[in-house]
Amino acid sequence: MKVVGFAGYSGSGKTQLIERLIPALRLRGLRVSVVKHAHHNFDIDHAGKDTFRHREAGAFEVVVASSRRLALMREFEREAQLTVHQLIAELYEGVDWVLVEGFKSSDLLKIEVWRAASGKDAKYPDDEFIVAIATDSPDALPVPTGRPVLDLNDPDAVAEWLDAHGERFTYDPVGYPVNHA
Repeated sequence: MKVVGFAGYSGSGKTQLIERLIPALRLRGLRVSVVKHAHHNFDIDHAGKDTFRHREAGAFEVVVASSRRLALMREFEREAQLTVHQLIAELYEGVDWVLVEGFKSSDLLKIEVWRAASGKDAKYPDDEFIVAIATDSPDALPVPTGRPVLDLNDPDAVAEWLDAHGERFTYDPVGYPVNHA
């Protein structure tokens, strides 16, 4: 399994890039999973549904499955901040790529998504885990970099770059990252 994070401020285009990158990787015959950090009160369930009623009754975990999908909902008895590595461990082992959004301070190798129009500082000068920058304004990068600069609006080029450098992103849950340099 290969794992890459996407870092950037809210509104930079991380979700849109990932949304367009998934089909680009799938066209290469690759199985893709996503890990997304959410705010503490998100919910994927709805009042009135059986699974919601089971959770409301106090179930620690509810698994709901059909012939097409499976969902696991786990309720924490007290607040818990799972690490990105704990979440990756929950994923199906037969996946080729895991795209991670929202763990910008993690020790995952990451692509920074940066737009000059946002007016926000770039993270790559201070984050050694950022290995490339995806941007729509390469001429406006605030600090010169030797890192690859990818076209934020060309998910096929990003997929091609990931495919070409895939070994660098091989995930080892014990010693991640395998090949940081």
